[in-house]
Amino acid sequence: MSSLADKIDRLFTTIRTNGREYTYEEVARGCSKLSGGTFSKTYVWQLRTGQRDNPTKRHLEALAAFFRVPVAYFFDEDLAARIESQFALATAMRDADVRDVALRIMNLDDQTRKSMVRIIQEITQMRQPKTDSEQTSGS
Repeated sequence: MSSLADKIDRLFTTIRTNGREYTYEEVARGCSKLSGGTFSKTYVWQLRTGQRDNPTKRHLEALAAFFRVPVAYFFDEDLAARIESQFALATAMRDADVRDVALRIMNLDDQTRKSMVRIIQEITQMRQPKTDSEQTSGS
């Protein structure tokens, strides 16, 4: 189970502006506008680092709105896992090589695309380190 600080940190590291992380000042200013209340950059930093871990409902709603995630992201582990898998995809798609491969695979017919997926799965399995039992059995 991820802590509130972990989730806020993932929002910072994943959701970017102009290819970079938002600053604490940008998040605080945006949350202040969204919530109609005060929000300091120090408070945002404290939430992200876990030094504060009991924000008000208004603060969580503002953070969720700023980063464009449902407020339930902070409470529902299943929803958080689904959103974080979308984050992983978005992060991977920032890599030019990954994007190039994905775009090329999209243009293949269904059978060829499935073959490519199997090849990638096999390569991934080959590159995984062997466990101790596999190494001693000679696998």
